[in-house]
Amino acid sequence: MAEGKKEYIEISIPLEAPSTADQKAVDLFNEYFPANDAFMRREDNKVILFLKQLNFGKLEEFVQAHRSDLALSIYETIAKIRSYNIKGSKRIYANYAAERKVKQRKLKEQKRDKIYYARGHNFIPENTEVPADFENKIICGNSEEILRQLPDNCVDLIFTSPPYNFGLEYHQQDDDHYWQDYFDRLFAIFDQCIRVLKFGGRIAVNVQPLFSDYIPTHHIISNYFMQKKLLWKGEILWEKNNYNCKYTAWGSWKSPSSPYLKYTWEFVEVFCKGSLKKAGDKKNADITAEEFKEWVTVKWSIAPERRMKEFDHPAMFPEELARRVIKLFSFKGDFILDPFNGVGTTTVVAEELGRKYLGIDIAAKYCERAKQRHLDARNT
Repeated sequence: MAEGKKEYIEISIPLEAPSTADQKAVDLFNEYFPANDAFMRREDNKVILFLKQLNFGKLEEFVQAHRSDLALSIYETIAKIRSYNIKGSKRIYANYAAERKVKQRKLKEQKRDKIYYARGHNFIPENTEVPADFENKIICGNSEEILRQLPDNCVDLIFTSPPYNFGLEYHQQDDDHYWQDYFDRLFAIFDQCIRVLKFGGRIAVNVQPLFSDYIPTHHIISNYFMQKKLLWKGEILWEKNNYNCKYTAWGSWKSPSSPYLKYTWEFVEVFCKGSLKKAGDKKNADITAEEFKEWVTVKWSIAPERRMKEFDHPAMFPEELARRVIKLFSFKGDFILDPFNGVGTTTVVAEELGRKYLGIDIAAKYCERAKQRHLDARNT
């Protein structure tokens, strides 16, 4: 028996006026219950109850069948015990907390990765490295084509915020075709992102619903990743606290007919490839205890980027958002990818935090600003 583990709990029940009837009750109790569940022993002016587990319904039957003061005391004593576990028809009293421990824990931990929507994935657990030609680079071009040049399973973390319009014409009269084309192109790039992501790697996508067109973009993207057998790690609310919806478009003013709902936050959807656990050396974890405690509570209050005019970019996320995602979901030395890198927020923060990076964007002017931003950051 393990040290500190008791096979039975021992309960002393005093006898106020000992009599031969008490011994009879003890004998009847021992006949009624198996010794490996419970048994009693008479000692002078008390009886000792050795209790491991008990069918409480059967205890009630015992008291009804063998009415005596001692039988009633036994019942009341056991009934007062509130610390127990349930197993089948029995209450477990001895080592009841141990009964709560998950049996075959290691096997069940392995099965956690076999979440029902991700069953049947064909991800290979062997990881590779990004070729040196793509390490710490800003590349201008089509992300789908550039990513095809990378080997499988070579990127540790992808953090990105896809634009609502990357090289597509928006025709008001043809919304259905526009959005179908948009998601077709987006998912073609994400297909490559999944391929190059390491086994156990993470992809975090900053996105908000398109409220004007009633398109729940965050749900559509999440559903795509689930269909591709990625594991949902979580959803972060980026609270911007900017109330950018202070205008008169209230929808059905003062009516439940069709109110326009207003949001002050965006989402970061986080998915994993193959495993919820990422391999890495703990000494390369650079998140502090205070950061960890604050950031795993996934409502992040971060002010929006204020320098969009300076960089001539209409939709930048702040460096603090990238910093939290990168520190929470990657180790120092990991490889970070942003396939919609814009003016380089993800890659600048990745370099600052000691990660390798690759930023891709189709707009040449944004790539030039991203490169300059890296140079400026190195010189400060």
